[in-house]
Amino acid sequence: MSRFIRRCLTPMPVLTGLAALGATHAYAADTQHAPEKKRDHAHSKTVPRAAETEATGEESGHENIQVVGSPMNPLHDNMGLSRMPQDILHTPQQINVVSQMLMKQQNVKSLDEALRNVPGVTSSIGEGAGGMNGDQFLIRGFQAQNDIYEDGLRDFGVYSRDAFNLESIAVIKGPSSDVFGNGTTGGAINMKTKTPGLTNRYSAEFNGGSGGYYRGMLDVNQRINDSTAFRVTGMGNENNIVGRDFIYSHRWGIAPSIAFGLGKRTTLVLQYMHQQENSVPDFGVPVVTKPGSSIGAPITEYGIRRTNFYGTDNDQNATNSNMETARLSYKLNDHITFYNDARVGEYFRTFAASKATCDQTCVNNYFLHNPNSALVARSGPVGAGNGSAGGTFMAPLPYQQWSWSAQDVGSMVANFHTGWLRHQLVAGFDIEHVNDRRSQSTYLKAKPYANLVNPNPYVGNLDLVSGDSNPAGLVNLSGLGAKSNSSGAAFDTGLFLFDQVWFTNWLSIKGGFRWDRWQTRYDLTGGNTALYPDTHFRNTTSVFNPNVSLLLTPDEHQTYYFTWSRSTTPMGMYVTNGSVPIRPPANTIAAPEKASLYEVGAKYSAFHDRMGFTASLFRLEKNNATNADPVTGEVVSTGDTQRNQGLELSVGGTILRGWTINATYALYDSETTSSLTKANLGKQVQYVPHNQATLWSVYDAFADKPYNVAFGGGLTWRQHVWLNAANTAKVPSNLDFDAVISHRFNPHWKVAMNGYNLANRLNYQSLFSNRATPTAGRTFLGQLSYTY
Repeated sequence: MSRFIRRCLTPMPVLTGLAALGATHAYAADTQHAPEKKRDHAHSKTVPRAAETEATGEESGHENIQVVGSPMNPLHDNMGLSRMPQDILHTPQQINVVSQMLMKQQNVKSLDEALRNVPGVTSSIGEGAGGMNGDQFLIRGFQAQNDIYEDGLRDFGVYSRDAFNLESIAVIKGPSSDVFGNGTTGGAINMKTKTPGLTNRYSAEFNGGSGGYYRGMLDVNQRINDSTAFRVTGMGNENNIVGRDFIYSHRWGIAPSIAFGLGKRTTLVLQYMHQQENSVPDFGVPVVTKPGSSIGAPITEYGIRRTNFYGTDNDQNATNSNMETARLSYKLNDHITFYNDARVGEYFRTFAASKATCDQTCVNNYFLHNPNSALVARSGPVGAGNGSAGGTFMAPLPYQQWSWSAQDVGSMVANFHTGWLRHQLVAGFDIEHVNDRRSQSTYLKAKPYANLVNPNPYVGNLDLVSGDSNPAGLVNLSGLGAKSNSSGAAFDTGLFLFDQVWFTNWLSIKGGFRWDRWQTRYDLTGGNTALYPDTHFRNTTSVFNPNVSLLLTPDEHQTYYFTWSRSTTPMGMYVTNGSVPIRPPANTIAAPEKASLYEVGAKYSAFHDRMGFTASLFRLEKNNATNADPVTGEVVSTGDTQRNQGLELSVGGTILRGWTINATYALYDSETTSSLTKANLGKQVQYVPHNQATLWSVYDAFADKPYNVAFGGGLTWRQHVWLNAANTAKVPSNLDFDAVISHRFNPHWKVAMNGYNLANRLNYQSLFSNRATPTAGRTFLGQLSYTY
C-alpha cells in the first residue's frame, strides 16, 4: 500500500512531456539571482521546469522519490525578461501565468481566450472614429490596450493575437512603469514566444468543430549543430461564432526563428512573425434602459435573440501584422550579463464597423408599443455635427491604417558585493518610436436602420469614397474638426535603474526608478479646410516613476513582500489604438494619469514544488482618470480619482500523480473617490467586478496503459459589472462551464475533445458603456495531433 501511495504522489512524466510539447526552453530557477544561502540540494532545480522524475534506490530496497516542480506551478519560472531577472517567486508583485500545459488542455487559440483564466482582466470594445477593435483589455478596471508585450517588447498593433506562437502568458498586476515605461496602470501583459532549442521536435495538429471551425497548426524545431537551431510555427484558422449570426474570422500566421550560441556566453535569437486576418467586427448589442427601470442592460436580457447582428455586409476588419525581432545576450563573466532586444513592427488595417444604437423611441416601441416597429440606428448615436451640419449620426467611419514602430532595449544585470551586502543591479535604456497614419472614408448612401427584432445585414453597396471626396460625411472628431486624414507619432527615451540589496540571506530591499521623456505629435488634415482648418498638436512630457519593495525569503520556497510603485500615462500614449492621442491645449484637465500601488503578498511553492500558492492584498489609486463618452465614443479626461483595492489568490500545480489544477479568486472593492461629476462620486469603477473566480482541473487516468484517458474541466465566473462611471448600466454575471477529454494512442498520436460554455448561458465578454457582445454559445471542438 505504501508503495502505491508513493507512486500516486509522483507526478506522471508522460503527461508532463506531452504538455511541454513545442516548448524548446522551460526555465529553471535562476540560482545566480537567488539570495546566497545554503541550498537544499534535494530540491534543487537541476532539470527543466517541465520535468518530473522518479528514482529507485536499489541498495536500500525502497523508492526514493525525487519530484522536481510541476508545469502548472510557475513560481520558479523565469520571467523571460532581462529587466526582471528573478523568477516569479522572488518578484514582489502579483503575477498570473497561463502556462503552456493550461493552454494545451483548454485548446486555447487566442490571447483573449487565454486571459479568461486571469481574474481582473476584462475585454472591451474600442470606440471613437478610430473604431478600435482587436485585443482591447482592462486590468483591474484600467485600460491596458497599450500594455501588451511580447518577450518584453511592446506590441503596438491593433489586431487579435493568435496563440499559435505563444509559450506562456504572464499578467503582471499593478503599475510597472519602472520596467516597461509609461502606462501599466492596472498591469502589463507579457507573451513569451516559442523559440528554438537543441532538441529536435516535430508536431502538427488539426481542429474541427462547431460553428464551421477548422484550424491547423505546425511546429518544427530542428537542431543545426551543437549551438544553433531553427524553429518555425504556423497556423491557419477559419471559424464562425456559435450563437452570433454573420460573424466569422479567417486568419493565418507563420513565425520562423533561428538561435545562435545556445548554451554559449553569447546568444542571438532572430524572429519574424506574420499574422493576417479577415473578419467581421462584432460591436455587440445595444444597452437599453427599460421603461420604469433606472438601470440599463443589454437588449438581449429582454427577449431579443443573442444571435442578432446589427452590422452590415459592408463591415470588415482586415489586418496584416509583421514583427522582426533580434534578442542578444552576452555573459561577460559570472557577475555581469548584457542584453539587447530590438524590434521593428509594421501593421496595416482596413476597417469598417456598425455601432448599433437603440434610442428612446426604439426603446418605447419595443417595450410599450409594437416591438416590430423598433428600429436601431447602425451609424451610432446622434452627435454634434459633421462636416456640414450638426445633429447627424456619428459612426466609426471606415478607414485605412498604416503603422510602424521600432524599439530597442539595452540592459545590464550585475551581481556583486559591497562589503557584507549583496547586490543585484539592473540598469539600461529603452528607446521606442511609433508612427500611425489613417485615411478616413465615407459612404455616399446612408446606412439604413435595422429592425431590433429581426435585423437584416444585407444593405447593398453604400458607395464608399474617400473622405476628401465627400467632406460633408466626415465626423467632427472630438470637436477638432471633420478631417479626412490623421497622423500621430511618439518618441520615447527611457532610462531605468534598480538595485536589490540583501542584508541577510532572508531579508532584502529592492528599489529603483525609470525616467522617460515622451514626445508626441498629432496632425489632422484634409476635409473642408475652409470650415475646419488643419490642426497640429505637439506635446512633450517628462516623467519619473519610482518603486520600492521589501522582501522576506525564509527559504527558496517562500517569499513575503511589500511593494509601493507608481506609473504615469501621459496623453498621447495610444498612438495606434486611440482616435485622438493628444488632447487640445485648451483642455486644462488633460494632465497625465498617475497611479500608485500598495501591495502586500505571499508566495509559497509547496510539496517539493508540485504546488504553487500566491496571495496578495493591494490598493491601487489613480487620479485624473480618463473615460469614454457614451455618445461620441471620445476618450476624455474626467479629472476623477479612482481607487481599487482587494484580495487576489491563486493555486496551481499537481495534486496527485496525473491530477493538475489551476484556480484563482479575486475580491475587488472599487470606488470613484473624487469627481467633478457628482453622479460618479462614491460609485463602483466601471468594468470592475466585486468577485471573480476561475477553476480548471484535469486528471490523467491509466497514464501508462493503452486505455489511458484524461478528463476534466472547470468554470470561469465573474460577478456583474457596471458599464459606466455613474453605475446606471450593467451586464449580469458570467458563468462558463468548459470540459475536455483526451486519449493518447501512443507517444506520437493524441485525440481530444473540448467543450465550451456547456450550459449555453448568455454571457458577455466584450464590454462598453452602451453596448455588450454576447459570447459564443455551446461549442465543441475536436483535435487530432501528432508529435515526434
